[in-house]
Amino acid sequence: MLTVSVKTFNEFTIDELYDVLQLRSEVFVVEQDCVYQDLDGKDKKALHVIGSDAAGKVVAYTRLFDAGDYFDAASIGRVVVSEYARAFGYGHTIIKASIVAIDRHYNTKNIKISAQTYLKKFYESHGFSQIGEEYLEDGIPHIAMVING
Repeated sequence: MLTVSVKTFNEFTIDELYDVLQLRSEVFVVEQDCVYQDLDGKDKKALHVIGSDAAGKVVAYTRLFDAGDYFDAASIGRVVVSEYARAFGYGHTIIKASIVAIDRHYNTKNIKISAQTYLKKFYESHGFSQIGEEYLEDGIPHIAMVING
């Protein structure tokens, strides 16, 4: 079971922040072999959705932005689930929680994401639709997707 919490940057404990940054580095930099600047200065403005397993280990995460902070619409980014935890469907759990958190905290159902292309069907299963053409972001194929609630 995944326990989900939603926090501002200032609400992180040092251990939670470390665990989130470790997970992001583990997947985005090491597993996906992508050298990029993960610490981009935007975490302080974001709302953070943190998923922990039964042992308390951070295994899923997203960061959220209000409309105008990243895109014109509210957005979900840095969507990550640890490799071992993907088999449990935690990606679906963290995205559902992120959509709810955007509605609750930003009072909108309009969401835009920059999704890795191979995850198109995953995001479509949560109501997102592709807009525009595929593009490269940090050397990885991406597509813009939206929910217009």
